[in-house]
Amino acid sequence: MRLDKTLEKFNTNPPAAESTLQLCEADGTITLPEEYRRFICTVANGGEGFIGPNAYVILWRAEELTELNKAYEVAEYAPGLFLFGSNGGGEAFAFDMRSAERPIVAVPFVGMDLENVQALGSTFNEFLARLHDS
Repeated sequence: MRLDKTLEKFNTNPPAAESTLQLCEADGTITLPEEYRRFICTVANGGEGFIGPNAYVILWRAEELTELNKAYEVAEYAPGLFLFGSNGGGEAFAFDMRSAERPIVAVPFVGMDLENVQALGSTFNEFLARLHDS
């Protein structure tokens, strides 16, 4: 997958420092996937726009991750998920932390429940490719 083509209509933020991601993991409850860490630290610390012709995406900045997961009360409504963005509408994108592989899933913001999880990719790059091809 060529990221430059995938992200040509996506407005990226400058990459984050590794220490920024370490703050998200400081309490020891999560470990972010390595592909995602590389993306955030070398490509873009979040951003917003289209990935491919049809998929609108908002990827949250690393500094916002913990705060937004608390604000959406993810631990209460969808324990084991860790949100990192959305489609700008009714669905959040999350890592399923219940699995060692940390697959990417979508879950509705309203009615957030583990029963409503939809698989979007086994890795972050697969997730981006799926969005691009949708």
